[in-house]
Amino acid sequence: MKQRTTLPETGERYLAGVPAPERAALEGLRKAIRAAAPEALEQIRYEMPTYEQRGGLVGFAAFQGHLGFYVMSPSVVAKFATELAWFDVGKGCIRFQADRPLPPRLLARIVRARREENAQRPG
Repeated sequence: MKQRTTLPETGERYLAGVPAPERAALEGLRKAIRAAAPEALEQIRYEMPTYEQRGGLVGFAAFQGHLGFYVMSPSVVAKFATELAWFDVGKGCIRFQADRPLPPRLLARIVRARREENAQRPG
């Protein structure tokens, strides 16, 4: 991953700075997020593309040595723990490799679970 000298302003610009194999994996992830949450607003937060729909939904980033999918909810990550057993999972994130991306159907289910969780929030 090359060093960024300026922060990207859009998801497209973020992805443009990511090497090809990692970019392809993140583009697939982005497509699955948009399909599962078509009304979510994409923006750059925490120096990465994130999605908002009644609060923070999910985000993704490329790092040296891995890619990250940020679910922003330990309870949703825990809900899918069995299906995520093959990945490096943290409290609210899932780390994976470009050559072993998260399955699109699983991604869609995780994003829908986050949408449902956010829909339960007051306000």
